[in-house]
Amino acid sequence: MERLAGRIMLLWGWKRLLFAFLAGAVGALALPPFSFFGTLFLSFTILVWLLDGTAGNPDRSHSFGLRSAFVIGWSFGFGYFVAGLWWLGNALLVEADEFAWALPLAVLGLPAVLAIFYGLATMLARLFWSEGFGRLAALAAGFGLMEWLRSFVATGFPWNAIGYGAMPIPLMMQSVTVIGVFGVSALAVVVFAAPALLGTRKGLVPGLALAGLLAAAHLGYGAYRLAEPVPSGKPLTVRLVQPMVDQAKKLANTDRIDVFNQHLALSAEPVAAGKPQPDIIVWPETSIPFILTENPDALARIGDVLKDGQVLVTGAVRSEDQGAGHPPRYYNSVYMIDDKGQILSASDKVHLTPFGEYVPYEDVLRRIGFDNLVSLPGGFSPAQQRSLLTTPAGIGLYPLICYEIIFPDEVAIPVEGAGAILNVTNDAWFGITPGPYQHFQQARIRAVETGLPLIRGANNGISAVVDPRGRVLSGMALGTRGVVDSTLDIGNVPKWDVNARKLNQWLVLFAVAMTALISRMGFIFRKN
Repeated sequence: MERLAGRIMLLWGWKRLLFAFLAGAVGALALPPFSFFGTLFLSFTILVWLLDGTAGNPDRSHSFGLRSAFVIGWSFGFGYFVAGLWWLGNALLVEADEFAWALPLAVLGLPAVLAIFYGLATMLARLFWSEGFGRLAALAAGFGLMEWLRSFVATGFPWNAIGYGAMPIPLMMQSVTVIGVFGVSALAVVVFAAPALLGTRKGLVPGLALAGLLAAAHLGYGAYRLAEPVPSGKPLTVRLVQPMVDQAKKLANTDRIDVFNQHLALSAEPVAAGKPQPDIIVWPETSIPFILTENPDALARIGDVLKDGQVLVTGAVRSEDQGAGHPPRYYNSVYMIDDKGQILSASDKVHLTPFGEYVPYEDVLRRIGFDNLVSLPGGFSPAQQRSLLTTPAGIGLYPLICYEIIFPDEVAIPVEGAGAILNVTNDAWFGITPGPYQHFQQARIRAVETGLPLIRGANNGISAVVDPRGRVLSGMALGTRGVVDSTLDIGNVPKWDVNARKLNQWLVLFAVAMTALISRMGFIFRKN
């Protein structure tokens, strides 16, 4: 192992960058649908040894070492994000004649930008690099901080944070309730990088012991949480409708009535013998292919399909008149409609998708050909705040539309009256690729974080009902069409709220940063 570590440390030039790129790409196998989390042990071990190589040359300046560390981290991140996000290009092929030119920007350009965060993480770690376990703590602090920054800088895109690789199954998801995704990411780096100690033997025993203790605590807490009974409460029976409407067909707007009829027909299917009738029926994001408030006949048809006491929750585009001489505003919304065809409540999307629903830096980028994937005059407008949807039985649903579910801070729990998270999405843009699997995993983590069940309706999958521990109660696979009925308990307000998680997350980052700093100071004193 020491010989292998030495050879990797001495790599130079393009070979070093290629090794970093491949290490990151291999690490992406820890993400759904593969979820081979063991690949991250290999990835971070190689990354540590490559960074060791930037610290071991006394003939080079300190600034050169920082630049080298940044390039290694960027190459690592570029491999990780290219391998983990290549499927984004599929959205551009839905209307290939108009958007195929931008394919390199989605498949290579976005990963190149996201990789900057990992370059900054390794450069920051290099500032506090030392021997033994201290360098693992420095790397953990760098990655934890940068994953947090990635969640909000330039509107944020925290997709596939390193911590998700450490949470492939419910047993390994429960720690997120205490320290959040970014705290899990930092400690995961410590554990995944621990085998690097075998290559240098410095700090081997205490380092491996601490990594083993963290892994045991992660699994032990998961087992404890899963053994705890989920608080019982009001029963809620949900029907999820997964219509699997082809995305090109939705955009063409030539078969709008047919699309609407498909949703109605699936909603009207009889329940299995002996099973309760659904209290709510859930359609995915933008299921209704026209402005609902301008089509009273459509509302009447929905009311005819619903049985007494049932409500429909559906994604739709909402328009808002701005007065004479001004174009209307459009919102990506979710409606709740009762059995009389009346709209009970609605909530608009707050966190819009760049280039999907609006063009950032619009004045500049539209001049060079950038446009929304969804063509509406002026694009979508963001809502100022999210509204709770409350069923006639008094159960509150906290709505998150599409990729809003990937942002931990979007789920501001506790929310007064919220009994479940509602996530409607349309992942048909991405076809049968890893994207919908990754999206679903992050939605499950939101349920675990908040202690609330998740009701998720997706056009082509994955639609599911998930309990507060991240266990799938029922669902439909990606690429299937149909309905599924499920009854879940709406229990009490969760024990851990967002403020507690944030505090604990920062305590974790502070702990690894102080460990790195103390190790660095001791390393300098020993050298002098």
